[in-house]
Amino acid sequence: MKISLIVNGERTDAEVPPRLHLGDFLREHLGLTGTHLGCEHGVCGACTVRIDGSLARACLILAVQADGTRVETIEGLSDSGEIADLAQAFHERNALQCGYCTPGMLIAAQDLLLRDPAPDREAIRDHLSGNYCRCTGYHAIVDAVATTAAGRRGNRA
Repeated sequence: MKISLIVNGERTDAEVPPRLHLGDFLREHLGLTGTHLGCEHGVCGACTVRIDGSLARACLILAVQADGTRVETIEGLSDSGEIADLAQAFHERNALQCGYCTPGMLIAAQDLLLRDPAPDREAIRDHLSGNYCRCTGYHAIVDAVATTAAGRRGNRA
């Protein structure tokens, strides 16, 4: 099936099998390997992307369902500089260990900060609850998001 979508600001036209998942399309057809496939059941959040500005699990959406949409991956958010401060805070707070969850976690955290520029720790934990991390214990991740939120408001964490 033919699809046409905007991925990280660039139009992409492709012929795809009808049952190809968006995550596989991004990774295998476009080489955007920052979208990780973990559970492939929409539970772990490793494949989190933004579709038309909303968070989505790329493992639960067929590529043909994304036809006509605007998809943003970790590569797009990183290349644009949109999450530079957040990524730096993750690094400084050691909020990434193995790194497998990090792309999805960064996208979800950015989504929260766009919606709520001053989230408390409970709101951060709640918003990130759909993104699993087996390495960090989440404390450092929550610290990184809180630090970024404070920095964006001109405060020190």
